[in-house]
Amino acid sequence: MTSWMSWLGLAGWLALCFGVAWIGSLAMPPDGGWYAGLAKPAWTPPGWLFAPVWTALYAMMAVSAWLVGRDRGFRHAPLALTLFLAQLALNGLWTWLFFGLHRPGLACAEIALLWIAIGLTLLRFWTVRPLAGALLAPYLVWVSFAGALNAMIWRLNS
Repeated sequence: MTSWMSWLGLAGWLALCFGVAWIGSLAMPPDGGWYAGLAKPAWTPPGWLFAPVWTALYAMMAVSAWLVGRDRGFRHAPLALTLFLAQLALNGLWTWLFFGLHRPGLACAEIALLWIAIGLTLLRFWTVRPLAGALLAPYLVWVSFAGALNAMIWRLNS
């Protein structure tokens, strides 16, 4: 693959990942809205932390998919890249379930599916390129934390 095509591939994965982030952001009220009024555990991170964490995670996700796509492509790694796309769709859906529809219980069930999808993607990416799998590890850790936070918010507000 020529160098410019490789960089074009990276740009595509970045656009896809940050596109999902942007679509999810449309469900977020600018002033905190409904979420601001919820009871939350004392260990809830400050609101300002979420944007930089997610920015880093989406960038690492894109690089991870790019590495697998560059090394193998859909033709030779269809399961790995399909799992990646599935977890990315679940990622975007969670924001709409939790913030858009105000359904923390449903979002909690969905984040469990997201966690499984990320774990499977990480494992498949690791077999193609260990660095690609390793780049997904912080994402899995953050979603584990987010799942616990989601569950606690659901419990406190049910």
